Amino acid sequence: MIDKQKYTEYLICTPINYTCTNLSNHTDMSHDVISNFLKHEKHPPRELWDHVKGLINDGHESCLIIDDSVQNKQYSKSIELVKLQYSGATGGLVRGIAIVNLVHTDGQDYYPIDYRIYDKENDGKTKNKHFQEMIINAVSDKQLTAKNVLFDNWYASWKNLKLINTLGLFFITTLKNNRLVSLSEEEGWVHLEEIKWTDKQLKSGIIIKLKKIPFKMKLFKIVAKNGDIDWVITNNLGDTLTTEVVKKQNNLRWKVEQFHRELKQLTGSEKCQCRKARSQRNHIACCYHAWLSLKVYAKSIKSSLYQAREKLFSNYLRNELLDPRIRAFGVN
Repeated sequence: MIDKQKYTEYLICTPINYTCTNLSNHTDMSHDVISNFLKHEKHPPRELWDHVKGLINDGHESCLIIDDSVQNKQYSKSIELVKLQYSGATGGLVRGIAIVNLVHTDGQDYYPIDYRIYDKENDGKTKNKHFQEMIINAVSDKQLTAKNVLFDNWYASWKNLKLINTLGLFFITTLKNNRLVSLSEEEGWVHLEEIKWTDKQLKSGIIIKLKKIPFKMKLFKIVAKNGDIDWVITNNLGDTLTTEVVKKQNNLRWKVEQFHRELKQLTGSEKCQCRKARSQRNHIACCYHAWLSLKVYAKSIKSSLYQAREKLFSNYLRNELLDPRIRAFGVN
């Protein structure tokens, strides 16, 4: 028989092939037993939270990061949940399964605490709707005390900004270059690039308003070494908030990108070939638990997740180098 634990452990230890056929070929379980497990089980995202909640270091200075990731299925013709959508990893449209992730970080460590699979055709929910539900759930059900919510400009809609403000949280996000802001009623609406900054404002930000949003915000101009500009806004109007502080907080968004990369490269989240949506959902759920297992083990041996997984194959390589089962042919 197979259960979630055995399937998760398979995802951790298989080096390349993540299919039901490969698992069947290396156990006494039939392909049908494995595929039926994926097809009929139900492992929702809340199971992840049950295991993560005791690991996170939550506090007012902690951050919640939201971003979506596409599980690339570009060669799949008949897998449910797969649709054509934009992928930041490829910089274009690919066929894949989109997941909206909520990651918690204390500034150092990071853990996924919730996720939603984008399936608007069946549940009617947009990515922004998933965004809103996960934020509300983090406050009301998970009762997290983290105050900062980080996300990119794709999620910086007026509805999302108003929701976060209503919940008593601080958002830190970026604006697109074409957004209009108001510095005062007299000046009206201006493009971001038209604003003239003093040295003091470059260090401490300026107060602005956006259309459809009744509260004021702070805008920061963050210039990278290569000249690229990030326009960062927050509803935290505290006097101690400086451009340098906001820059550091905004840079924490990179942790969700790191999580996305680890999930794909270390757990085979993109590799399941099952056609049914339920099978894909269960495979992805087990991938999150495989990542979490690697994370806990990596912390225990004080290594990266990549180093922790490589240790699984080190004994095999040592033994083969000492006494290779396949000898080099025709080499003097």
